[in-house]
Amino acid sequence: MDAGARAASELERLASVMHAIRLGCPWDAEQTHASLAAYLVEESAEVLEALETDDAHLAEELGDLLLQIYFHAEIAAEQGRFTIEDVARGIADKLVARHPYVFTDAAVPDDVVGSWERRKRAEKGRASALDGIPVTLPALARAGKVVSRARAHGVRLELPDEPVDAATAGREILALVARAQASGVDADQAVRDAVRALERAVRAAED
Repeated sequence: MDAGARAASELERLASVMHAIRLGCPWDAEQTHASLAAYLVEESAEVLEALETDDAHLAEELGDLLLQIYFHAEIAAEQGRFTIEDVARGIADKLVARHPYVFTDAAVPDDVVGSWERRKRAEKGRASALDGIPVTLPALARAGKVVSRARAHGVRLELPDEPVDAATAGREILALVARAQASGVDADQAVRDAVRALERAVRAAED
C-alpha cells in the first residue's frame, strides 16, 4: 500500500471513529459548533507552541487539531450541510485552481503570493484587498495581514520596506512595547488604532 492509500485508509478510520463516538458518547453527542469553538482555539495554540519549541509531540498536537476539523464536519453532516469529503474536495479544488503553474502548462508568476491573493479575491468576489481579514485576529497579526494584502494587490503604502531579519524585528517590536508601557500607552490598542487608520488609507487608495 502506497503512502497515499495508507493516509486515505487512516482518514477513513478517523471518520468512522468520530461518527461512532458522536453516537455513543453522551458528552460528544451534545457538542455543537459553538461549544467546540474554545477547543479549536486551544488546540491551534498548542500546535503553534509545539512548532515554536520543536516539540516531539507535534504529531499528537496536529492530531488533536485534526479531530476538531472532523468533529465540526460530523456535526455539519448531521445537519445536512456538508461532509468531511466536501471539506477535503473543496480545499483540493481550491489548491489546484490557485496553482495553475503546477497543474497546467502555465508559467510560474514572478509574484507567487500576489497571484494567490488576486485569484483568491476574484474567487470570493471581494471588492477590497482587505475583505475577509478576520476581525478577531490579534493586533500584530492583523497588522501583518493588512500590509501583506495591500502589497500583494499593488496598493502603495507609505510604510518602510527595508529588509530586516527576524531577530532584529523581534527586538525592535519588543523595545517599542517596552517604551509604550513606560509611557502609559496600551501597545496592543495603539497597534489596533494604527491598523484601522491604515485600512482606511488602503480603501481610499482603492477607490
